[in-house]
Amino acid sequence: MRVLFHTNPALAQTLRPALEGDGIIVDVVGPTGGEPRAPAPHYQAVLLDSSLLPDLGYACLLRWRRAGLRAHVLALLPRESTSAERVECLDAGADAYLLSPLAAPELQAHLRVLRRREGSVANPVRHVHDLEINMEGRTVKRGGRPIRLTPREFDLLEVLACHQGRVVSRSTIRAHLYEGDDDAGSNVVDVYVRYLRNKIDKGFSKPLILTRWGQGYLLRAEGA
Repeated sequence: MRVLFHTNPALAQTLRPALEGDGIIVDVVGPTGGEPRAPAPHYQAVLLDSSLLPDLGYACLLRWRRAGLRAHVLALLPRESTSAERVECLDAGADAYLLSPLAAPELQAHLRVLRRREGSVANPVRHVHDLEINMEGRTVKRGGRPIRLTPREFDLLEVLACHQGRVVSRSTIRAHLYEGDDDAGSNVVDVYVRYLRNKIDKGFSKPLILTRWGQGYLLRAEGA
């Protein structure tokens, strides 16, 4: 499971060790000074801190939902929030709310519920030709042979698999690999595509990671 924190980085750093111990990947976007950017589609859950939205309320969340956001959203509210404020966040599209100060065990319990819910309706294993990708366990096999990927290489494969048969632009991939980080090098996408190709395609007759010059990269469609 991959979770995006729209919250204070200090709080995120406090919660991160416990979540990563559960195998959850945590990305953080701190205060932006304006409306936060909509989460990318590869996130299964979002922790949205209301303290970052003092003037905007939950209008941003309402827009995200109307634009098709499917991730589970947990709203973090101050303990002194009113009943009306709690209703507002739920009506805007939050799945649940938590009260600050937030303890890691409480957040972990909510995320376990979401994981069980996801597991009951979706198979975490995706097959692409002879490639097997376990999204939950973050493991990969090709032709039955295990392939060891770094976390960032798996992130790259994940975004390509979620758009199988469609071109994914370099800018989209870069945002997926480095959410909220503007310091990544300009050629970082090409570097990681090369790393991934060396592990996924090398030694196999049919390459699965394809290039569309001037557009981006894609994972080979079924039947292609």
